[in-house]
Parts: sequence; C-alpha cells; structure tokens
Amino acid sequence: MQPLLEVKNLRVEFPTRRGTLLALDDVSFDISPGEVLGVVGESGAGKSLTGASIIGLLEPPGRIAGGEIRLGGQRIDNLAYEPMRRIRGKRIGAIFQDPLTSLNPLYTVGRQLTETILTHLPVKPDEARRRAVQLLQETGIPAAEARLDQYPHQFSGGMRQRVVIALALAAEPELIVADEPTTALDVSIQAQIIALLKRLCKEHHAAVMLVTHDMGVIAETCDRVAVMYAGRICEIGPVHAVIHQPAHPYTVGLMGSIPAMDDTRERLLQIDGAMPRLNAIPQGCAFNPRCPRVVERCRRERPELADAGATRAACWRVGEGQGR
Repeated sequence: MQPLLEVKNLRVEFPTRRGTLLALDDVSFDISPGEVLGVVGESGAGKSLTGASIIGLLEPPGRIAGGEIRLGGQRIDNLAYEPMRRIRGKRIGAIFQDPLTSLNPLYTVGRQLTETILTHLPVKPDEARRRAVQLLQETGIPAAEARLDQYPHQFSGGMRQRVVIALALAAEPELIVADEPTTALDVSIQAQIIALLKRLCKEHHAAVMLVTHDMGVIAETCDRVAVMYAGRICEIGPVHAVIHQPAHPYTVGLMGSIPAMDDTRERLLQIDGAMPRLNAIPQGCAFNPRCPRVVERCRRERPELADAGATRAACWRVGEGQGR
C-alpha cells in the first residue's frame, strides 16, 4: 500500500545568536492509511517538533532546513502559508494536548464545528449543523443537539477533548496528528479517549501520528512505534516487537522503566543521566554518555538505522542481540 505520509531526511534548525541549533536531524518515516504510528521519547526528544513540522506550525525562528514531507505524494513542506492553511484544515487534522488552546472560548462549540465544516466541505449551513451534531454523537457526547450551543467552559476536560477530536475529524482529514491528546486527563478518561480515537480512525480510514511519552497508550493504540532521542529516530518497528524485543539500548531502558502487573523487582530500571541539550549533543551516537553498552566506535561514529530483527535500530551493537 502506498504510504499516505512520507517524511524523508527531515532536518529542523533554530538559528540563535550563538549559532544554529539542530533540533531534528535526518528523521524519516511513513504512515499508511488506517495505520497508527506512535512517536515516543523523553521530553525534548523532538516528538512534538516533528508533528509541528508536518502540520506547518513550526514556531519561528524554527525552520525546515532539509528533507521533505509528502502527503499523498504531494510535497507540502515548501508550501506558502495560504495553501498550507487549506491543507491543514481539510487533509490534516490536529489534536493538541490542552483542548483549551484548540477551542475559542468566545464561540459556541457548534459555531466552531460548523465554521470548520463550511470552510472545507461543499455543504450548506443546515447540513453543516447536522454534521456537527453527528460528530459530537460519534465522539460520545450525550445530548449532542443541546450541547452544540454551549461554550467550551461548560464542558469538562474529557468532554472538551472529545470536542477537539470532533473538530479534527470535521473536514474528513486523511491524516491526524495527535500531540499528547490524553496527558491532561485522568486515567479512566484517557482510556475512553484512546479507544474513541482508535475507533474513529479505523472508521474514517485516516492515518494517525500519535505523539506521547506514555508507553501504555502506545501499546494500546499503535500499529508501529518510532522511538526518538535527541532529535533522531533511534528505533522504529511494529509495536509488539519494540515493546517486547527492543534492540536499541535506549529503548531497552525505556521499556525496563515500565512497571508490570506481575513484576517482583524491588526497583525499576532507570536510565542514568539526562538527554543532551541541543547545543551539546555529543559526537557519535547521541546516547553514548548514558549507554551501558558503549564502545569506542559509539563515541566516534554516528550509526544509521539498520535491520535489527523485527525492528530497525540505530546502534553499532545491534547484531550482538542486546536487549533480547
């Protein structure tokens, strides 16, 4: 199947007075229609920045300095503001961490939904309103007809996030970029939102890029997962393989830090140290100062992604079966 989204060798830079910071370096992946790709890693790994690059919402002075992004075969990273704005509403839907940043507090939920539908779909106002009610029903909001005329502050956090999902699906997008969509919610609501997102994407056959640092969400939702570290993908593969047979030492550390129900260990594994700052990324493999399996080559040369059983990992010691 032809991928819907193709990201090739993406490079994002932030020029500063002290020099240029490299925030994303040679990031490549694709997502097929109906597939959910999880993007995971510590804070500062470049997950949200990758999503922002795809939807054309990089904060200045950040800029795409290399590589390309294609949606359905069409290159979109070099588009001007207005053509990109039309694609962002119609072909790409976005779900952000805090629903209050996505919703205008001065407009009713119904007005925001119908305006989005009218902007991007060739329908009349009464049809747009019917579709807005249907979207609220699909996302599990009770008494959708009545709630259409309420304001965002009249909804709970979980219900607001459902409205944001309805808004993201309003123009029937081919791709949804969901950036930490459940972080601000309590655990029971998280599970409902994840199940909802999964079901709606299967029904609408949309491709999804799900950015999160929650491996439970990844395990429950995704088909494949990309693990990011210091602006690069260090491992990518089917979610089951990455969780149960991680090949990169960083992924091994991430998975070892998750408590299991039948775990008898006194202490969880932890990865010593912290992710490097953008102005202090070490030579060779960026993970080498924290890696328990580091060798001299890791400090000199930077590894590329290579086959590592069921996944692809950027590690010089991949053939030695670490993490297995």
